Amino acid sequence: MPVISSRLNPSSDEFQAARAAMEDKLASARELEEKVRANSASKRARFTERGQILPRERVAQLADRGAPFIELSTLAGLKMHDDDGGRGASGGGSVVGIGVVAGKRCVISASDSAIKGGTVAPMGLKKGLRAQEIALENRLPMIHLVESGGANLLYQAEIFVDGGRSFANQARLSAAGIPQIAVVHGSSTAGGAYLPGLSDYVVLVRGQSKIFLAGPPLVKAAIGEDADDESLGGADLHAEVTGLGEYIVDTDAEAVACAREIMDKLKWDPATPPGAGTAPLFDADELMGVIPPDDRTPWDVREVIARIVDGSDFLAFKERYGAETVCGHARMGGRLVGIIGNNGPIQPEGSMKAGQFIQLCDQSGTPIVFLQNTTGYMVGTRAERDGAIKHGSKMIQAVANARVPKLTIVLGGSFGAGNYGMCGRGFDPRFIFAWPTARTAVMGGAQAAKVMEIVTRAKNTRDGQETDEDALSQMSAMIEQGLNEQSQALFGTARLWDDGIIDPRDTRAILIECLNICAEAEARTLRPNTFGVARF
Repeated sequence: MPVISSRLNPSSDEFQAARAAMEDKLASARELEEKVRANSASKRARFTERGQILPRERVAQLADRGAPFIELSTLAGLKMHDDDGGRGASGGGSVVGIGVVAGKRCVISASDSAIKGGTVAPMGLKKGLRAQEIALENRLPMIHLVESGGANLLYQAEIFVDGGRSFANQARLSAAGIPQIAVVHGSSTAGGAYLPGLSDYVVLVRGQSKIFLAGPPLVKAAIGEDADDESLGGADLHAEVTGLGEYIVDTDAEAVACAREIMDKLKWDPATPPGAGTAPLFDADELMGVIPPDDRTPWDVREVIARIVDGSDFLAFKERYGAETVCGHARMGGRLVGIIGNNGPIQPEGSMKAGQFIQLCDQSGTPIVFLQNTTGYMVGTRAERDGAIKHGSKMIQAVANARVPKLTIVLGGSFGAGNYGMCGRGFDPRFIFAWPTARTAVMGGAQAAKVMEIVTRAKNTRDGQETDEDALSQMSAMIEQGLNEQSQALFGTARLWDDGIIDPRDTRAILIECLNICAEAEARTLRPNTFGVARF
């Protein structure tokens, strides 16, 4: 067996320093996630008074107890729009994840109506669109737990046009043969009224559900008619008159139970039990000390591979050719995978090697896991003469066109076109997660500052002007600081450059679960139709 030999020394000062740095970054992310949960939980008294349960409790009651649940994009919109990263942290105004309901895997999307009434900000919209993308690509039923005031009108210019995409996605999910269930816990108004309207099954809560295109104030202003919530769009109206709702219950908890009952009665394949495979030979806890705190210190991606693959068994591909790019075959949870990782910049030889390996995985139907830590494609006279552009383009073509599931973990650096060649967000990996140490940008802050310094000096020379050294120094410092801040994991996850920041120790479990999701999707037979199920 080609078992990886580890050179990591958990008792060394270097390991302890790396571990401490990782723990600090992870703690920062978890603290922010806790602020989102605390913001939501702070409205408990109001929900209790209305006889409701909190949105996160709805999700917990919906999902099978003890089954895996991967929450996605927990910090969407962090420090953007109305999210201040403190008491106003909102997590995109929704709870989204992949879980198991009545034994069947589903995408769950719940409005967090305890935060700003569940209104949707721009990054909240993107989070919802990503959830639909995951459902469609992985052929997963989608359950919406709805209670929202609709779009946040302060940001309508950033929401309105793209918001229509969510409706188009619903229609396409139904036409693809993928069921959608909407549980309407409260208001679902204006554009939000189409969410249940475009779902296949709708559960209403008597005295709580409100579904209408325009509320009483707008109706009065528009046509002069006096109306109340119940007569415009109450649960009884939609259960007895319009036929919008298929099921009506009396409480939040009963509505969640009804959604579980619907899933139980749908003919759908059960979720695959989590695959264990053979445990790695090395402790997952050691992943906390793999990455040195100084970005300039090299480290070996095989130390990560040794702690996430079955039995630490890794069959390296062209090990001695283009050695900075690591390729090889392994198993995770008993499932075969191809792995591509970085030990530095991607050289032309590495591009050729990776491009060939990707095509071989595509030929055999083997999913590919990308472990990103690269400064990008190699530059300089030698790299250019060796065909860096030509061979890098081949690698990018292979990544873009590979038909197998691609899963990406951003471990450290993800710079320049290396982000593209290693299947960053723009190349549609099936799932992409980041470690707290992830850094994503066109280049490092120091490099960007130096480039602009050289360009500025050259321009001044051409113009016959002297360079103001103090001003140039200040400009360089601002550029370096700005780029370094914008490359951090928290900045990227706020903008959905990934599906969430994960604990390094959870990497293997998350990848195994994602591989199971992908395998189920490939084996699942859908019954598509032309226009989706129309509501009559």
